[in-house]
Amino acid sequence: MSALVHIVDDDPDVLKALARLLASDGFEVALSGSTREFLEAYDPATTGCIVLDLSMPGTDGLELQAMLARQGVSQPVIFLTGCGDIASSVRAMKAGAIDFLTKPVDVEALLEAVKRGVSMDDATRHRDHDREDACALLATLTPRERELVPRLMTGRLNKQIAADLGIAEKTIKVHRSRILHKLGIRSLVDLVRFMERTGAGAGDAGATPAASPPAAHEPVSG
Repeated sequence: MSALVHIVDDDPDVLKALARLLASDGFEVALSGSTREFLEAYDPATTGCIVLDLSMPGTDGLELQAMLARQGVSQPVIFLTGCGDIASSVRAMKAGAIDFLTKPVDVEALLEAVKRGVSMDDATRHRDHDREDACALLATLTPRERELVPRLMTGRLNKQIAADLGIAEKTIKVHRSRILHKLGIRSLVDLVRFMERTGAGAGDAGATPAASPPAAHEPVSG
């Protein structure tokens, strides 16, 4: 997916200069002269970053940043300002901005920030897609299978889990095999990694086992 760099600034000359600069380095750009114009055209589904002027008439850059955050938009923001102060820069960075540059902007600093922002956004989208795929597979498990996931992740023996739940050891073996098959994995180590992909802890897939993991000398297979 190609990256799109949004430039939001109320100064037409700044917009044109930044557009030429970024386009010459291979970036696709979208120009907006106000917060309203930006919001009307903005598509958060497109990979990229936002180069945002701090001081604009009406809704300023910091207010737009806060507005996007409330809407769940996490695309990297780079602030530009001709009259920035320490308080504004601290506020912007605390709210998640990846850089705060002063005008006239240093060309290399801006290009580096934009490249970093695009790379960060691309990585975030890949992680989100991977998490969605993993969660979709997790949703194919039955309630009983989801209950067993955190117990299996502790490395407890099949017979120990069977005793905990009051069911046959053979039943645990069948469930374990089906869980690995449905999730497309081959081992309990893979199961731990799979759950990390979903962003869930061991207890989030079902009932959290109260027992401790096996001692080092105990086998991990049932």
